[in-house]
Amino acid sequence: AQARARIAAAAEAAARRGTERERSHVDVLSLAISGQAARALERALAHAEAWPRDVLILSLPLGAFGLFAFSGMADHDQARVDLCERHARHFEADDWWFLTYRGWAHAENGAVGLGRDLTQRAFDLRGANANAVHALSHAMFEGGAGEEAERLIGGWLPGYDRTGTLHGHIAWHAALAALERGDAERALAIYAAHVQPSASAGMAVNVVSDTASLLWRLKAYGHRVPAGLWEAAASYAAPAFPQAGSAFIDVHMALLAAGTGDKAALEQRVAALTQMVEAGTLAAGPVVPAICRAALAFAEEDYAACARILEPVAAEVVRIGGSGAQREVVEDMLILALMRSGEAARAHALLDRRLHRRPSPRDTRWFSLLTA
Repeated sequence: AQARARIAAAAEAAARRGTERERSHVDVLSLAISGQAARALERALAHAEAWPRDVLILSLPLGAFGLFAFSGMADHDQARVDLCERHARHFEADDWWFLTYRGWAHAENGAVGLGRDLTQRAFDLRGANANAVHALSHAMFEGGAGEEAERLIGGWLPGYDRTGTLHGHIAWHAALAALERGDAERALAIYAAHVQPSASAGMAVNVVSDTASLLWRLKAYGHRVPAGLWEAAASYAAPAFPQAGSAFIDVHMALLAAGTGDKAALEQRVAALTQMVEAGTLAAGPVVPAICRAALAFAEEDYAACARILEPVAAEVVRIGGSGAQREVVEDMLILALMRSGEAARAHALLDRRLHRRPSPRDTRWFSLLTA
């Protein structure tokens, strides 16, 4: 409500005495704040054509939770790269802000080496840049350098104020790397100190997705989740996102509902999402309720049903937005469902593809199990 009041005042002031750029700038923000994401994206791209160095507006399509990522597009990773390359000529080679976003975009789109080089340069230019540490952590994850990411974060995070927006999420990356190498105790220690709702000052979208996905991975990988953690995460999330309609959040709310055994809440969200799909108002489409139903089947140990639901939509998971590291929890669910339902050959094929893309001690362990 405060944001809507402020942007309305800004629009009135810009209309009276603003320049053309200022009026356009406020218009884009107004559309974004009022939830008109498709129009905001269209106007942001047009604004960037005229004023490419207006970096607040240029940033709106570019993040993991940006207008591209949450548009429901299947090719939003490529769209970010295209946008950065289109306007790269307007930025100096040592512009740490632009290097951060450009590197992030390339790493997420598969050019991991280039992405890591660009984000490393951004970090070297400005060590206090939390977005660069975040982007570099993603590039390291995509390159199979999890232990390097842990060292980076371990050395940098103590100097970052705990009230910083990305503090808990950057710590989540370290926990994810620890879990990938099989150190559940370390992952839980990081979770307790930095990630859980009582420890994180991050945005609700980060807190909900970080807690839900890490707890889900712990349980799915066969580790014990200490009593109360699921319930605390679910209690935080329920008032933050009571309604369905944001695909990325809906998937993580489903993980929390499945993890806590709240079948009624999960089925209610699936019903609402299905109605949106039928009405054509859910940009990400049918993949969203499908993932939610698969999570319930997985939690109920009906692994064959989980695999049957997920396999046909696996290529569409990208539509929910977020990053590759965040979406990987869904592919993990499918691989484990196949393994546990006796579909070793199909699980083997998925793991083989992932291991050709990047090294992973977790995937290597699973691959060895299947081979044996």
